[in-house]
Amino acid sequence: MNTSRPGASRTTDRWERDVARQLADQAFSRASGAPLRDGNQIRILKNAEDNYPAWLEAIGAAHRTIDFEMYIIHEDDQGRRFAAELLRKASEGVRIRLLYDWMGGFGKTSRAFWNRLRAGGVEVRCYNPPRFDEPLGWVSRDHRKAIVVDGSIAFVTGLCVGQAWVGDPVKGIDPWRDTGIELRGPAVADVENAFAETWNAAGPPSSDAPVAAEEIAPAGDVAARVVATVPNTAGLLRVDQLVAAVARETLWLTDAYFAGTALYVQALRAAAEDGVDVRLLVPGASDIPTIRLFSRAGYRPLLEAGVRVFEWNGPMLHAKTAVADRRWARVGSTNLNVASWMGNRELDVIVENDAFAGAMQDLFEEDLQQATEVVLDRRSRVRMSGPVPVPRRMSRMKGSGGRVMAGAVRVGNAVTAAITNRRVLGPVEGHIAFIGGMLLLGVGILAAVFPRGLAYPVAAIAIWLALALILRGWNISRERRDAGEEPPVPPAQQ
Repeated sequence: MNTSRPGASRTTDRWERDVARQLADQAFSRASGAPLRDGNQIRILKNAEDNYPAWLEAIGAAHRTIDFEMYIIHEDDQGRRFAAELLRKASEGVRIRLLYDWMGGFGKTSRAFWNRLRAGGVEVRCYNPPRFDEPLGWVSRDHRKAIVVDGSIAFVTGLCVGQAWVGDPVKGIDPWRDTGIELRGPAVADVENAFAETWNAAGPPSSDAPVAAEEIAPAGDVAARVVATVPNTAGLLRVDQLVAAVARETLWLTDAYFAGTALYVQALRAAAEDGVDVRLLVPGASDIPTIRLFSRAGYRPLLEAGVRVFEWNGPMLHAKTAVADRRWARVGSTNLNVASWMGNRELDVIVENDAFAGAMQDLFEEDLQQATEVVLDRRSRVRMSGPVPVPRRMSRMKGSGGRVMAGAVRVGNAVTAAITNRRVLGPVEGHIAFIGGMLLLGVGILAAVFPRGLAYPVAAIAIWLALALILRGWNISRERRDAGEEPPVPPAQQ
């Protein structure tokens, strides 16, 4: 005899869903270190065609402040376009703070460019320039791309400022594929506070108080987290692994410089083997050839587990996005590699909203129409699925990690994929092993034939590191003395 009250099962189901939602929120909050903010409005911006006009419109409407954090601002037509608009707003009395990365801007933007901005009233800071007492300081980069205007609208994106994102139709150069978002609502405070923290790390601390999310009025019904990672925290790596663990139906990833760690690759493999539709979309032609090589070397374990891998057929694919179960999505600056997860300052927005995630999944499916699937077994026969567009040549400008490969076209891939829309995975691991062996052989020959040629650089580096450590220790001791602190007592004397 069933003695349960009518509707009791529905109440139990709702309670279980609420508990599951609370546990998920707790897990994501602890993994990311970022609270979930309700009441936001978020708009997807595809490529420079959507992003640049939206940025310029917001900058043009600024009344009080503009915070502009960009890994690279190229000194080209696009860089000068944004510089002119920032100078115009500075002349109107708007406070403008511009933050760029030293390594990102190296060789791409002249000192005169920054000096013109400073002379026009723009506050400019460079993140982490080389220092003698920090020989390995260059490892930490500010890879973020974000803009906050008047504390009311923010842009978080994968795009930098440069002509490559716009392309040049006259010369047959297609724009880079990239994704960003426009954000309004309480989560804007988190973007602004993330900027302030890096701004203070790049120069004298500001006296400005942190912005409270509660002071920003709701602008919509979208829940979002702003994950601002700093070196050695791995916040987004924990989130990415958590998403791979909890995804139930789909997990679709787009990444510009994929070089997943063993732990993350295993998480993707486990999800695929458990029946999750895991897909990875990466560039077919990259501005950093070595990253492309290592990415391909990592395909095999993914393909063996059932992960589907696709290569973009156009010029550089620079987006860094993820979408799972048409419920959860991420857009930002973090690539799926150790440099982004562990070494850089990165900024991503995680959105928990069905409509937004659905739009991101639709965008991924649209991108797959211009991609070629990678196939593991070179002997397997694949069905005809239409021709694949041959990539048009890429811009010769310098990209976010090095010079763009001029006219990069995947000749072997195009021949195979032009008919089948699939590419067979070649012996990439063998190429990497061969190159590594040749490098080691060269070092060994150099050491045997010209021992001084190897000893002198090693000695110079050792001396540099030693002097840097001595200088750092002396500076720390001096700061403690100036602060009136007692020197630490050695353990043997305690």
